[in-house]
Amino acid sequence: MLRRTYCVAALAAALLAGCVYAPEAAPPARPEMAGMPAGHMQMSPEMHAQHAAMMAEHHAARPAPAAPRNLTTAASPESLGFDAARLKRLDDYMAGVVSSGRVAGMTTLLARHGQIVSSKVYGKANLETGAPLTQDSIFRIYSMTKPITGVAMMILFEEGKWRLDDPVTRYVPEFKNLRVVKSISKDGKMQLEDMKRPPTMREIMSHTAGFGYGLAEEHPVDKMFREKEVLSSTSLKQMVDRIATIPLMFQPGTNWSYSASVDIQGYIVEKLSGQTLGQFMQDRIFTPLKMPDTAFFTGSEKASRLAAVYVFDRDLGKIIEAKQLFGVNMPDYTKPPAAESGGGGLVSTTMDYARFSQMLANGGELDGVRILSPATVELMGTNVIPKNVLVSNNGTGVASFNEAVGFGLDFQVATDARASGSLQGDGSMSWGGAAGTWFWVDPTNDLIFVGMIQRMGGSGGDDLGTMARTLTYQALVDPSK
Repeated sequence: MLRRTYCVAALAAALLAGCVYAPEAAPPARPEMAGMPAGHMQMSPEMHAQHAAMMAEHHAARPAPAAPRNLTTAASPESLGFDAARLKRLDDYMAGVVSSGRVAGMTTLLARHGQIVSSKVYGKANLETGAPLTQDSIFRIYSMTKPITGVAMMILFEEGKWRLDDPVTRYVPEFKNLRVVKSISKDGKMQLEDMKRPPTMREIMSHTAGFGYGLAEEHPVDKMFREKEVLSSTSLKQMVDRIATIPLMFQPGTNWSYSASVDIQGYIVEKLSGQTLGQFMQDRIFTPLKMPDTAFFTGSEKASRLAAVYVFDRDLGKIIEAKQLFGVNMPDYTKPPAAESGGGGLVSTTMDYARFSQMLANGGELDGVRILSPATVELMGTNVIPKNVLVSNNGTGVASFNEAVGFGLDFQVATDARASGSLQGDGSMSWGGAAGTWFWVDPTNDLIFVGMIQRMGGSGGDDLGTMARTLTYQALVDPSK
């Protein structure tokens, strides 16, 4: 706007400087000027040419209208810097994952500068019925719920409802008397000690608070999570009460362990907002972002769109429909859950999650609706794991945390992508779900990717998120576009 105002002002000043207004000593009128009133500004042919040149320069300086950043379809891959032939390698690889029987079906969506470069659907939603997977198929996204819960938390953060270094006990007083595992004997018995301090809100948003989860049983704390059926609680309050009886795995802030802390965040959202987690997400995230198929259950009217979940059967040598998850029966996602899990309870579609991802890529806004400020999105994508915390694994068996890969507020963060061996851009935020779904948001290249499958226990081969990154960026041959 300043440039445009300056150009107009300069143009006006130049025109006035070149005008002749001298009625007392006006020269004889040229024939083409006859009949013009005295005092009329006269311009020589040279001045006309100068005027035309300046107008042309002025209009050239005006930026072309920006394409909408709301997931419209790109004119071509090349228009956004991709080589179509190279991009076909991504398509061929993912099609091969389905045709080889590793997964029943898959969808992928790649967008850059808010425009869809590629949107693909492969295979079946249900192998038994033969129902094809479609663009609007609904997936259990499990831990890809976590970044959405993180955004819900940051909405309340922006409203001044909490601060990063507040003790979590300010909002969850049930945790005031938590004990901490000091050591574990060879027979698995835990020696406990008092907390040196309560976990902070920053730590519950980065899995450094010390809470267990119960997804595995290697650690005695995780065994207690299973024994007390924390993830099967009938309310978030009951879940918190059960967690309050289980010690922390380590002193807050001294280590990293994938945990139930995002479910605790869901409880805090409810306390601070006065709404259920689902109602808050619907009102503040899903409705504004036009995510109609993202919720904690499908309802009967959308049940037929829910893709089946599979697991590999070693005896049969193929994938079969999963009946249990982490030792308990698979929940019925067509009906409202007893407790809405901020750590893993949502279902969604590829486009719904792409709209959420694009909001983050846009710095907190989509279609003129602002969810978060750009600074808050940047804060979420900043590593908060202390340098003295050595982490060997991020909980998914995919990547290790180090100075090149860290963890922000409910996202994994690529702090130095090249050092980590990835082609993605620095600052990329990502996570995945237990049934193999994955996504990332790359602010450096202004790119998002969402991949959806439904297979528990890995994809039966190379990690799909890692392969998707390699095959996406090898095709981005002109990042300047």
